[in-house]
Amino acid sequence: MKLSRRVLELAESATLAVSAKAGKMKAAGVDVVSFGAGEPDFDTPAHVKAVAIDALNKGKTKYPNPAFGLLETREAVCKSLQRDAGLNYKPEEVIITSGGKEAAYLAFHALLDPGDEIVIPDPYWVSYPEMARLAGGVPIHVRGPESSDFKLTPELVRSVMTPRTRIFLINSPSNPSGVTYHPDEIRALATELQKHDIVVISDEIYDRLLYHGQKTLSYAAVSPMAFFQTLTLNSASKTFAMTGWRLGYAAGPVEIIRSMAKLQSQSTSGAATFGQIAYAAALTGDQEPVEKMRQEFERRAEHMWRRLTAMPGIRCPRPTGAFYCFPNVAASYKKLGVLGSIPFAEKLLEQALVAVVPGAAFGMDEHMRLSFATSMEQIDKGLDRIEKFLRGT
Repeated sequence: MKLSRRVLELAESATLAVSAKAGKMKAAGVDVVSFGAGEPDFDTPAHVKAVAIDALNKGKTKYPNPAFGLLETREAVCKSLQRDAGLNYKPEEVIITSGGKEAAYLAFHALLDPGDEIVIPDPYWVSYPEMARLAGGVPIHVRGPESSDFKLTPELVRSVMTPRTRIFLINSPSNPSGVTYHPDEIRALATELQKHDIVVISDEIYDRLLYHGQKTLSYAAVSPMAFFQTLTLNSASKTFAMTGWRLGYAAGPVEIIRSMAKLQSQSTSGAATFGQIAYAAALTGDQEPVEKMRQEFERRAEHMWRRLTAMPGIRCPRPTGAFYCFPNVAASYKKLGVLGSIPFAEKLLEQALVAVVPGAAFGMDEHMRLSFATSMEQIDKGLDRIEKFLRGT
């Protein structure tokens, strides 16, 4: 049986692969601590579930109409963007998608022709390059210095821009590093990016999960030019602990949104109707559950970071957003007899029963990603095992 070249060349999601392997081991009775997939260990807020149940009971189970998002959900997105980011979008400038991943997928296919370049800063979320290639695009990688938490400068941006550049991608707070750009740093990048005829895709899926007083700025809020240039992506998954609901959105120029809607009409036909109704309630209703979750993640972030940086040979940026630590563990490779992050992660799982995602999946083979979206008890158990593993005791 012949399979398509695009599928054969496609890499599997490393985060889901790690979770699957750890899950099999747990199912076999092995006491594995998993720092793999980025999924909140909190439940969806009760009031959001209640709205979904009510919608189901009222028969809101038909095809979404229109396919690109219920008006009430798109209006809720507009209200939340104005409240949280000072952005004034209209409902026709918003599409509701089946998760934030579909929003990115549709955007890449709407914007990229074969050979077009998309600039992706390292480290990157595992799916960006693969989705870009599926759309015929050419990923161009750029990396800021580790001493500056991998953050880009206008000079670094300028160095990778070419006449073929179509998209520049920003993800702040970052998956996998937990690093967040300060508003002044976003403005500095905009001084260069606004010189180019490109679309800036700003993935802000972790925008509500900020720690230690960290400030941030939505790229589209920098200036009228930035607003015109930007496609803003977000999702219900992380903010509202709704990963399995598969709900996200994109907001931006109406021409791009219409193109994405056309693609969606020929693929998923849109997100589930009752889910969209619940998403509207999440966006505009009681935000206290989000703050409680943020506070707990902040506590875990600081605890994990302090413990990791106290271990021999580990360097790690302090997470100021999202729910990940991204330590550099390359100093241990020679001692452990491994050549990179993949064999490191395999050895850690086999010998210490701790699952992490190898940094190679994010473009940085010296690192590994640990999610602290798990209990403090599990965090300490896993870190105890990692420390023992690194010390060889």
